[in-house]
Order: sequence, then structure tokens, then C-alpha cells
Amino acid sequence: MQSSVTPYGASYYFSSKSLTVEVYQILVDRGWRRSGTIFYKPDVLRHCCPHYTIRLPVDAFKPSKDQRRAINKWNDHVLGDAYMKEASKRYPITKEAKARLKNTFDLTHEVHKAELEHVKQPPEPAHRFEVTLEPAGFTREKYELFHNYQQNVHKEKPNNISQSGFKGFLCESPLPQTSREVNGKTQLLGSYHQCYRLDGRLIAMSILDLLPHCVSGVYMLYHSDFEHWQFGKLSALREIALALEGSYEYYYMGYYIHSCTKMKYKGDYKTQHVLDPETHEWNPLDDELRGLLDRQAYVSLSRERRKKAEKEVSVTIDDRDAKENAQSTPAELSDYPLPTAAEGGEAVSNGMSLFDLKIPGLMTVEEIEEQLDLGTMPIRVGNKMAEAQDLVSWDSGDLRSPQSIKGIIGELVACLGPEAACHVVVKFD
Repeated sequence: MQSSVTPYGASYYFSSKSLTVEVYQILVDRGWRRSGTIFYKPDVLRHCCPHYTIRLPVDAFKPSKDQRRAINKWNDHVLGDAYMKEASKRYPITKEAKARLKNTFDLTHEVHKAELEHVKQPPEPAHRFEVTLEPAGFTREKYELFHNYQQNVHKEKPNNISQSGFKGFLCESPLPQTSREVNGKTQLLGSYHQCYRLDGRLIAMSILDLLPHCVSGVYMLYHSDFEHWQFGKLSALREIALALEGSYEYYYMGYYIHSCTKMKYKGDYKTQHVLDPETHEWNPLDDELRGLLDRQAYVSLSRERRKKAEKEVSVTIDDRDAKENAQSTPAELSDYPLPTAAEGGEAVSNGMSLFDLKIPGLMTVEEIEEQLDLGTMPIRVGNKMAEAQDLVSWDSGDLRSPQSIKGIIGELVACLGPEAACHVVVKFD
């Protein structure tokens, strides 16, 4: 991994041309996501629309009535009435099986039900539906689908859509395609395209990162001809099924933005868990957390509970009004200076260290000094490898100075976290 961290607005970025799936899993669990070879982490506190990392434990997922309806309608369309009537005669099922199908919803069975390789023949289904997991490479077919989606569904101007943009956004990935054995099955790892074809035509595609503990959705697109079929729901359900079948444990849908209607739907796949931006603990997206997000933009549940406990200590048993106020008042953020993106961005541009700006989840100087020896950080200068402490300016550098080599490497490590930092090579051009 070769990288550097750059603050931009209310997000932080680094680029990497080579990154293992194990390291990326660590980064995702600290709030990072990727777009091509660019990795980014929003400053949840200062962002105008706070982005919260969410994940779904797939073993506990129960699809809603609306989600079940979407997949049933698609299956009925693909198979057709004529096929289903004839197939029910040719391949009758037992009363017990009918009762089970009526009273339960087998997600993995339903997502595969209309796929050509799972359809009993004869008779012929109304359509030939195929879903394949393919390497995340460029093809003209994929690009034409992307162009249609961006122009007609995403409403992007045609002159802003290009093959190079598509390649950089959805085809290029630093994650190598590998595999391992889990529960006696081969589990794929790396970046893939899940392609949906109807009668030989590519109609939809999901861009996925398959990581050691999760299926991570990067992007999803479909042809505008099929917009009414709710491929957002269909793809999410299929990706949850992929996580179940591949023993990935979790399904990551990217960022949850509570204040954005278009992004709030992710909370409908229950029960999601939200990453605490300060402690990196996972908390269920339940009524308590939703209520806090309704009242305030930035929420760290660990902070809320800590502040609440501190206030309750000072409340007497008889002072019930004060206690109720302590429970409902948002946790103060006085320990974070410069609470807006504009203020923070200007301060960083003028030389303020990220350690002084303070960002939720960022390692402190004290934590870095206790947990890591920055001097042994591997660096690459041109084609030569060395350690940071080999640099002439290292000893005189200040960790709190973003203009010094020590400060640059320190901020990088603070943003990535100690586990990922152990696998970093810092490249100097």
C-alpha cells in the first residue's frame, strides 16, 4: 500500500494502487470507503450531511413485505404465467412444502428461483434470466449500461460521461482477486461485477468488494428500461443472499445519511448497525439511535451515554426535572474546536494539524506514541526503500507540524488506525 492522506472539505482521502482485502476490511471498519483507487473518510462531525458506516448481520436479516413483494414480482415476470401453470403440473410439490413456502420466506431460494440454471425445464420460461459474478474489468457492454444509467436515471449530462471515468470509478481497483476456504467452500475475495442479463442483454450490474467479513456494495446501476422493477431492492436482497451463501457474515451498504431521503432507505434492511465515529463500536440502528439522529446531525452513542452518565451523577434523586433535561440534551461538543467544514478546512489550509483540529475517531498524538514506533515506518523514495527515521529531517520533525515529514506520516497513521498502519508504505514522489 502506497498512500498519503489529504484533507478536502469535510473528508479525507488517500490513493493506493495495491491494497489487500484484509487491510481494506480494517479500514472499512474505521469508516473508510473506496471509489476506484481513491479511498475516502468523511469527517462525520463537520460534514453538512453526516455519513455513518452501516452494516447488516445477514444471519439475522428478515426481509420486509415490500422487499419480498419486489422479488416475487420480478420472478413472476421472468417465469411467466404460462410457465408457472405448466410447471406446477409437471413438478408438483408436497403439501408440507406448500405450507412451508406460504409461511416462510427463504431468501436464497427466492433470489435464485428465476435464474435459468435453477429453472426446471420443460417448459421454457418467458425469459432467460442469468446472474454472473465477473472480474471487475471494462467491456463496451458494461460501459453502455453505465452511460444509459448515468444519463437517464442519474440525470448526468452526456458530456460528463466517459469511458475513462467509468474505468476509473467502477473498473479500477487496488484489491486483488483471491480466494480462501471457509466452511468447506471457496470464498471469493476482491472486486467483482455482478451482472444481470435478461434474454442475453445486460440490464443491471452491481459493483462489489468481497472482503473477509463482508460483501461491500460499491455501486449499482441498471438500464432505464427496467427502472420500475426496483433493482435497488433486488440487488440488495441478492447481495445479502451472496453474503449468506459465502459465509461473509455482514453486508455493507456504504454510508447511511439520516438527513437524506434518498439514502435513508438503507435503514429499511433491518437490523442495521451503525459505526460509532469516535470509538468504532457498532450499535444497532434502533429507536434510541434514530431518535438522536432526528434531533441532531452528529451522533456518537458512546459520547451520548458518557455525557448522560456524567450529568446524572450531579443530579439529586428529587431533582427529576433536571434529570429529564439531562437525558434529552444532546451531548456537548466543546472539546472539538472549529465545528464547521469551512472553519476546519481554512484552519488546515493555514497550517493547523489534524491533531489540533480533532476529528472523531482520529488517533491522538499520545496514542500514536504509546502504540507505534513511527520511525520504523517503511517509506519509498523513487525506487529505494527505507525507514522514516533514516531521513535527515526525521529527528528534528514535530508530530504536530503538518509541514514536517514526521507530521505528515503521523496524520496518515492517525487517520488509518494502528492495525492498517502496520501495512503501509509511504511513497514520496
